[in-house]
Amino acid sequence: MMLRLTFALILFALPVRADVQIQDVTSPGGIHAWLVESHDLPFTALEIRFRGGTSLDPEGARGAVNLMAGLLEEGAGDLDAQGFARARDGLAASFSFRPSTDAVAVSARFLTENRDEAVDLLRLALVEPRFDADAIERVRGQVLSGLASDAKDPTRIAGRTFDEKAFGAHPYGSDGSGTPDSVRALMRDDLVAAHRAALARDRIYVAAAGDITAEDLGTLLDRLLGDLPAEGAPMPSRAEWRIGGGVTVVEFPTPQASVRFGHEGIKRDDPDFFPAYVLNEILGGGRFGSRLMTEVREKRGLTYGIGSYLAPMDHAELMMGHFASSNATVGQAVEIVREEWRRAAAEGVTAEELEATKTYLTGSYPLRFDGNGPIASILVGMQMEDLPIDYPVTRNAKVEAVTLEDVKRVAARLLKPEALHFVVVGEPEGLASDG
Repeated sequence: MMLRLTFALILFALPVRADVQIQDVTSPGGIHAWLVESHDLPFTALEIRFRGGTSLDPEGARGAVNLMAGLLEEGAGDLDAQGFARARDGLAASFSFRPSTDAVAVSARFLTENRDEAVDLLRLALVEPRFDADAIERVRGQVLSGLASDAKDPTRIAGRTFDEKAFGAHPYGSDGSGTPDSVRALMRDDLVAAHRAALARDRIYVAAAGDITAEDLGTLLDRLLGDLPAEGAPMPSRAEWRIGGGVTVVEFPTPQASVRFGHEGIKRDDPDFFPAYVLNEILGGGRFGSRLMTEVREKRGLTYGIGSYLAPMDHAELMMGHFASSNATVGQAVEIVREEWRRAAAEGVTAEELEATKTYLTGSYPLRFDGNGPIASILVGMQMEDLPIDYPVTRNAKVEAVTLEDVKRVAARLLKPEALHFVVVGEPEGLASDG
């Protein structure tokens, strides 16, 4: 208990800073990483991403990567699930394994005094998972329970329906957790194959922050990751957009209709990304003061919250939004969203909106660097997005450089009100499927 308390105190004691000094590290075995070295506290955060994620599921085995990732901490090497948990807790270490559409994320937190033992234990989980029969059934049951809950959640239904219509048979078109039938059908061999497909050295991105030197990090990485397969499964093909503008209604008994809406977006490396980013923050960034929040919530009281966001994924780009409204008013809210899309596309934004948004975006950015864990997570995300190592220093200047003319030009390019598709889950009054 005392070790856990010490670890928690370290997490909350770390200072907020944006002027991070990033070192580019290459291990003797050739594994690349970024490091922010700080010896103020005896604690290190390590973030690893394996590109591919649940999109690597083979046909007929949907949910395999998700289930595999859920089992990495359920026994490894000569330790069963309970033995692994005892060893981790005894070291006051923290591990997490999070599969997503485009990556498997691994997070580790450990004290300097226990670094070697913690890394050895994490290596067992990554390189020698056991996939014991009892653990498989236990985690399978957890996944099935989550799927059953999702089937009753209007928000999840809206998201799943939108994805299916947008991307069809591509992995982006289905839930990475699988379906009840596909999860029940997964065998141990499927999980072993998913492990080899998803956790390989040709798709690793690594960042660390805290009490570790570049030399020690290089040695650590070879010991931790050097025994993984050299190559994993091929990446999926590009996801082609399959839907046009319109409305899809999914009948579901709920007093509040849940809505997911969107159309195609913009690539992260597009020269117009920063104007698009600023534009989205003004239009529907989710803060009070955004146009959608003002028009749909503040002026008319049609929702508790509404937001939009850019989603530049590995194999597709989206501009998406979401809100919930009563069945009696959801049709009105849909029309307001369309109208705000039209207005922004035709007129751009005001000088006041632009300046206020740039002030918010530049002022809030340093607050993201609030400790070793967030810093390591930001650094590994930068690598996956192919951003330069000096991005934390130059990012705010890119925001400041966005002009009214930039936003107006990009709004006309990006915002397509006629292409907006709305998936409405509920019993909406006066609203029916038309596309």
